[in-house]
Amino acid sequence: MNTRPMLYASAISLALFAGAATAADADQQFGANPNLPEPQRGLLPNMTIPEPAEWGDSKPTVPAGYTITAIATDLKVPRQTLVLPNGDILVAEGKGGSKAPKKRPKDFIAGIIKSRGTTSVESGDRLTLLRDADGDGSYEQQTVFADNLNAPYGLALIDNDLYVANQDALVRFDYQPGQTEATGEPEVVTALPAEINHHWTKAMTASADGEHLYVGIGSNSNITERGMEAEVDRAEIWEINPATGAHRAYATGLRNPTSLTIQPGTDQLWAVVNERDELGPNLVPDYLTTVQEGAFYGWPYSYWGQNVDPRVRPKNPQKVKAAIAPDYSLGSHHAPLGVAFSNAQVGGEFANGVFVGEHGSWNRGDPVGYRVVFIPFENDKPAGNPVDFVSGFLTDDGKTRGRPVGVSVTPDGAVIVADDLTNAVWRITRNDAAPGDNREPENPAQSQR
Repeated sequence: MNTRPMLYASAISLALFAGAATAADADQQFGANPNLPEPQRGLLPNMTIPEPAEWGDSKPTVPAGYTITAIATDLKVPRQTLVLPNGDILVAEGKGGSKAPKKRPKDFIAGIIKSRGTTSVESGDRLTLLRDADGDGSYEQQTVFADNLNAPYGLALIDNDLYVANQDALVRFDYQPGQTEATGEPEVVTALPAEINHHWTKAMTASADGEHLYVGIGSNSNITERGMEAEVDRAEIWEINPATGAHRAYATGLRNPTSLTIQPGTDQLWAVVNERDELGPNLVPDYLTTVQEGAFYGWPYSYWGQNVDPRVRPKNPQKVKAAIAPDYSLGSHHAPLGVAFSNAQVGGEFANGVFVGEHGSWNRGDPVGYRVVFIPFENDKPAGNPVDFVSGFLTDDGKTRGRPVGVSVTPDGAVIVADDLTNAVWRITRNDAAPGDNREPENPAQSQR
């Protein structure tokens, strides 16, 4: 007898939070001033994750005038991508984390629920290179660029140095334009916090001038339930000198910064952040924000600025007073894992703004996320509600056919999306765009994040 469905049902029936999110609540959660209801606390939060489903003859939905194609379909947990100057695409494949003991019953149950929405494919622990040699939009060449890595995630290229953020260390490969595989072992630049690794992903981008690397390091808990000693050097964005490995905390109090990027024209660092759980279906909003040097963003003491989290002990009024609010709410529990700025070549209403890959919720009654959204910008700032750019992952019967992660934009306006449930990389192009323009941009540093 299969007892797992009974366990799921029992877990959800024990939830003491009142009600599921309403459409009105969700609509009010986007933007600079989201609706923040009163915290809802109980024995267990709502926990629902769609079971995997096959695509069959279907594809994700994209706006009229655009076409989506799977350019790789047999990958091993693709997470983030990097567009190289010659148009090749590097894909970081793998999944990390540790086998830390789950001390609370809710942690055990949540682990079972979350596992339902993950792929059964083993971790690739590698970089795969995709090449469209003839520029027809079909990436006919696929090679393993480097393997035996440790849950690689963040990628960045500075001149001829390719940087990879494994879950435990920042490493460097020599890169020569056009090569299809690494010619040597990676050199360790600096170790990254890896004990427990509750949030294991190490997002990364390079500064516009190539002088620094920024690495996002997530917390080791939801809300310090493992103690503050487990959070040393975590819930931060590090600034790293790639030449020496020296690092410092550039910004703090970001629970889980899962993707970083540099805004073209302003050289401003931006991040998407996964916020805390277990305060109800409409708390706390995940967000998109500029990352200000020296700023504190609240975790664990407060959220969305100076809204105190009632669970944290001991309290720290001084830290709460210092907390600043993020720029833009993406809604609660959407789980953003990718961010990339658009360009004029993407075209139409999608030419000025950012794309955000939303991996999707697990801890609310009605699933949200499971899509790639576009957030329009005006005057270098978000200006409007998210617009679906890639959707259709959720099925009418409550299952999901994919889960978006990293997003990249090529110089010629193609949007590249990693999907770690389908184990595919999707490419979205404007129908009237000229195909195969793989020319190196005038400033390659701007396209290598």
